[in-house]
Amino acid sequence: MLKRVDIVGNPNLGVFILATDKVVLVPYNLSDEKIEIINDTLKVDVVRASVSGSSLIGSLAVANSNGIVVSPHVLDREIKQFEDLGFDVATIPDKYTAIGNIVATNDNGAIASPFLSNESIKIIKRTLDVNVESTSMVGRDIIGSVISVTNKGFLIDKNAVETELDFAQEVFDVEGDIGTVGKGISLVGACSIANSYGAIVAKDSTGPEMARVEEALGFLDDLYNHEELI
Repeated sequence: MLKRVDIVGNPNLGVFILATDKVVLVPYNLSDEKIEIINDTLKVDVVRASVSGSSLIGSLAVANSNGIVVSPHVLDREIKQFEDLGFDVATIPDKYTAIGNIVATNDNGAIASPFLSNESIKIIKRTLDVNVESTSMVGRDIIGSVISVTNKGFLIDKNAVETELDFAQEVFDVEGDIGTVGKGISLVGACSIANSYGAIVAKDSTGPEMARVEEALGFLDDLYNHEELI
């Protein structure tokens, strides 16, 4: 299922929310109404949480079905919550706390910013249980912001070239495409949330953008809903 909905009051859904095939983590102040929409679309439990005491969960953490890697400033109670949800939990030793902005992953592989040290790459590989490739994409190092990826497909910044598409396909082991959301926003990872069961994109996303997202993320057999513009 695919929806375009105002969830957090701005286009940056992926900055505040972290979605996996296991659970969706949302800020504590998100309303029950919005949580119901997320649950209905992504088809997994939605859990209120924080990372480092912040609502910027999607920026400060990256996760797949196996584990979650978080900001080194994560709180003990947050680690316990994530472990209780069934995640392996790890932090990275680098100074870059916005790990969700600089890593994109599914259950098959991950692409990480070259900013990250070899030690951090090893931690990500071990915790998420995937092979990790370190490189820039589309001339940027904010990998998690320019790619939205699930176990069914991926959407990448419209400026990606064919070799980058091929590289992402090899790493994630799923097919994908270029595109935008929110009427031309190329930071598709920052402005959408998705798992294998559905996706929510920025409210201003156009019909053609929705069609591209639907195809790239593997929802061609689903009926997408663009009626709820809350």
